[in-house]
Amino acid sequence: MTTQRLPFPVPDERAHLFVDSYADMHDLVEDLVVPAGAPEAAATVLRTARELLRQSYYCYEFSTVAVMHSLIAVEIVLRDRIPDAGTKPLFQLIKQGADAGVLTTRQAEHLDYGRKIRNGMAHGQTTHAAMPPAMAAEMVTTSFAIVSELCAAPA
Repeated sequence: MTTQRLPFPVPDERAHLFVDSYADMHDLVEDLVVPAGAPEAAATVLRTARELLRQSYYCYEFSTVAVMHSLIAVEIVLRDRIPDAGTKPLFQLIKQGADAGVLTTRQAEHLDYGRKIRNGMAHGQTTHAAMPPAMAAEMVTTSFAIVSELCAAPA
């Protein structure tokens, strides 16, 4: 069996469009703090989303994966906060959360947009999606904020 030696990561050629160096990626993610009280499953997913966003310096497409991953954390917390969530699909959780005032209209819109991207990729309708890291950062930030707010609110 032949082993393949992978090269060390090099910046994606598109990285220079949004930062000057990898160290600048810290500025993009430094405010993404996992909220206290988040369920461990959601906290782990949020940390992974944050790191994917930071690593998009080396692999641009990681920014899109970060958005998709951050939605998992929101779904975990919504299932805890919405009565009778059961196994409802995310679009129903978003609608029910907005109707119940658990989510603001803007939050629901952001989540629904991210959900559509996620579904398109998961179901093979979108085979390649590269979201600019700054745009992805806004969506991941929204996921962090929603999880933070839901974890701070009384159950």
